[in-house]
Amino acid sequence: MDRQQLRQAITELLAGQRLAVLATSDRGRPYASLVAFSVADDLQTLYFATSRKTNKYANLTAEPRAALLIDSRRNRADDLQQAAAVTVLGTAGELEGEEKKRQGTRFLARHPSLREFIEAPSTALFAVRVENYKYVSRFQEVFAYLPEPE
Repeated sequence: MDRQQLRQAITELLAGQRLAVLATSDRGRPYASLVAFSVADDLQTLYFATSRKTNKYANLTAEPRAALLIDSRRNRADDLQQAAAVTVLGTAGELEGEEKKRQGTRFLARHPSLREFIEAPSTALFAVRVENYKYVSRFQEVFAYLPEPE
Protein backbone atom coordinates (compact mmCIF):
# COMPACT_ATOMS: atom_id res chain seq x y z
CA MET A 1 0.00 0.00 0.00
CA ASP A 2 1.53 3.33 -1.02
CA ARG A 3 1.30 6.51 1.07
CA GLN A 4 -1.72 7.90 -0.77
CA GLN A 5 -3.64 4.61 -0.49
CA LEU A 6 -2.78 4.40 3.21
CA ARG A 7 -3.98 7.95 3.84
CA GLN A 8 -7.23 7.15 2.01
CA ALA A 9 -7.74 3.94 4.02
CA ILE A 10 -7.19 5.81 7.30
CA THR A 11 -9.47 8.66 6.22
CA GLU A 12 -12.26 6.23 5.30
CA LEU A 13 -11.92 4.28 8.54
CA LEU A 14 -12.05 7.45 10.66
CA ALA A 15 -15.02 8.78 8.67
CA GLY A 16 -16.90 5.51 9.05
CA GLN A 17 -16.61 5.28 12.83
CA ARG A 18 -17.92 7.66 15.48
CA LEU A 19 -16.35 6.13 18.57
CA ALA A 20 -12.81 5.30 19.63
CA VAL A 21 -11.17 3.60 22.57
CA LEU A 22 -8.94 6.13 24.32
CA ALA A 23 -5.96 4.72 26.21
CA THR A 24 -4.36 6.82 28.94
CA SER A 25 -1.98 6.16 31.80
CA ASP A 26 -3.33 6.03 35.36
CA ARG A 27 -0.19 6.32 37.50
CA GLY A 28 1.65 3.93 35.21
CA ARG A 29 -1.26 1.58 34.62
CA PRO A 30 -3.24 1.45 31.38
CA TYR A 31 -6.75 2.90 31.42
CA ALA A 32 -9.22 2.65 28.51
CA SER A 33 -12.34 4.70 27.82
CA LEU A 34 -14.86 4.92 25.02
CA VAL A 35 -15.05 8.40 23.46
CA ALA A 36 -16.83 10.09 20.57
CA PHE A 37 -14.29 11.76 18.28
CA SER A 38 -13.83 14.03 15.31
CA VAL A 39 -10.76 14.49 13.14
CA ALA A 40 -9.14 17.38 11.28
CA ASP A 41 -9.11 17.13 7.49
CA ASP A 42 -5.30 16.98 7.47
CA LEU A 43 -5.36 14.02 9.93
CA GLN A 44 -2.94 15.86 12.24
CA THR A 45 -5.42 16.24 15.12
CA LEU A 46 -8.26 14.24 16.67
CA TYR A 47 -10.74 15.75 19.11
CA PHE A 48 -12.83 14.31 21.94
CA ALA A 49 -14.72 15.65 24.93
CA THR A 50 -14.87 14.53 28.54
CA SER A 51 -16.09 15.81 31.85
CA ARG A 52 -13.37 17.31 34.02
CA LYS A 53 -14.54 14.89 36.74
CA THR A 54 -13.50 11.74 34.86
CA ASN A 55 -10.50 9.48 35.33
CA LYS A 56 -9.43 10.14 31.75
CA TYR A 57 -9.32 13.88 32.41
CA ALA A 58 -7.15 13.37 35.51
CA ASN A 59 -4.95 10.91 33.63
CA LEU A 60 -4.38 13.27 30.69
CA THR A 61 -3.59 16.26 32.87
CA ALA A 62 -0.95 14.15 34.65
CA GLU A 63 0.38 12.40 31.51
CA PRO A 64 -0.71 13.82 28.15
CA ARG A 65 0.54 10.97 25.97
CA ALA A 66 -2.40 8.96 24.69
CA ALA A 67 -3.51 6.43 22.10
CA LEU A 68 -6.84 5.95 20.40
CA LEU A 69 -8.03 2.78 18.69
CA ILE A 70 -10.61 3.02 15.93
CA ASP A 71 -11.71 -0.11 14.09
CA SER A 72 -14.30 -1.45 11.66
CA ARG A 73 -15.23 -4.70 13.40
CA ARG A 74 -18.82 -5.88 13.31
CA ASN A 75 -18.52 -8.70 15.87
CA ARG A 76 -18.56 -11.36 13.16
CA ALA A 77 -16.33 -14.36 12.53
CA ASP A 78 -14.78 -12.78 9.43
CA ASP A 79 -13.60 -9.69 11.34
CA LEU A 80 -10.11 -11.14 11.73
CA GLN A 81 -9.68 -11.03 7.96
CA GLN A 82 -12.05 -8.22 7.02
CA ALA A 83 -11.84 -5.61 9.77
CA ALA A 84 -9.27 -2.83 9.82
CA ALA A 85 -7.98 -0.92 12.81
CA VAL A 86 -5.90 2.17 13.33
CA THR A 87 -4.03 3.11 16.47
CA VAL A 88 -3.46 6.84 16.79
CA LEU A 89 -0.48 7.85 18.92
CA GLY A 90 -0.15 11.41 20.12
CA THR A 91 -0.20 14.03 22.83
CA ALA A 92 -3.46 15.39 24.22
CA GLY A 93 -4.14 18.90 25.45
CA GLU A 94 -7.26 20.70 26.58
CA LEU A 95 -8.53 23.39 24.22
CA GLU A 96 -9.58 26.81 25.43
CA GLY A 97 -11.04 30.05 24.09
CA GLU A 98 -11.66 30.48 20.38
CA GLU A 99 -9.99 27.20 19.46
CA LYS A 100 -12.33 25.32 21.80
CA LYS A 101 -15.32 27.12 20.30
CA ARG A 102 -14.22 26.46 16.70
CA GLN A 103 -13.41 22.79 17.25
CA GLY A 104 -16.49 22.33 19.42
CA THR A 105 -18.64 23.48 16.50
CA ARG A 106 -16.87 21.01 14.22
CA PHE A 107 -17.26 18.24 16.81
CA LEU A 108 -21.00 18.94 17.09
CA ALA A 109 -21.41 18.69 13.31
CA ARG A 110 -20.39 15.04 13.70
CA HIS A 111 -22.10 14.44 17.06
CA PRO A 112 -25.14 16.75 17.27
CA SER A 113 -26.72 14.70 20.08
CA LEU A 114 -23.85 15.76 22.37
CA ARG A 115 -24.65 19.50 22.23
CA GLU A 116 -25.74 19.79 25.87
CA PHE A 117 -22.68 17.85 27.01
CA ILE A 118 -20.25 19.90 24.89
CA GLU A 119 -21.72 23.20 26.07
CA ALA A 120 -21.60 22.28 29.78
CA PRO A 121 -19.02 24.29 31.75
CA SER A 122 -17.70 21.04 33.26
CA THR A 123 -16.82 19.58 29.84
CA ALA A 124 -13.30 19.74 28.46
CA LEU A 125 -12.55 19.44 24.74
CA PHE A 126 -9.23 17.78 24.03
CA ALA A 127 -7.06 17.86 20.92
CA VAL A 128 -4.74 14.93 20.31
CA ARG A 129 -1.80 16.08 18.19
CA VAL A 130 -1.07 12.99 16.14
CA GLU A 131 2.51 11.74 16.03
CA ASN A 132 1.68 8.70 13.92
CA TYR A 133 -0.93 6.21 12.86
CA LYS A 134 -0.54 2.42 12.90
CA TYR A 135 -2.98 0.91 10.42
CA VAL A 136 -3.68 -2.83 10.51
CA SER A 137 -5.67 -4.75 7.91
CA ARG A 138 -6.22 -8.44 7.22
CA PHE A 139 -5.21 -9.28 10.79
CA GLN A 140 -1.47 -8.74 10.32
CA GLU A 141 -0.70 -6.24 7.58
CA VAL A 142 0.69 -3.26 9.50
CA PHE A 143 1.45 0.15 8.01
CA ALA A 144 2.74 3.33 9.67
CA TYR A 145 1.56 6.76 8.55
CA LEU A 146 2.94 10.10 9.73
CA PRO A 147 0.56 12.97 8.97
CA GLU A 148 2.02 16.02 7.28
CA PRO A 149 0.51 19.42 6.54
CA GLU A 150 -1.33 19.50 3.24
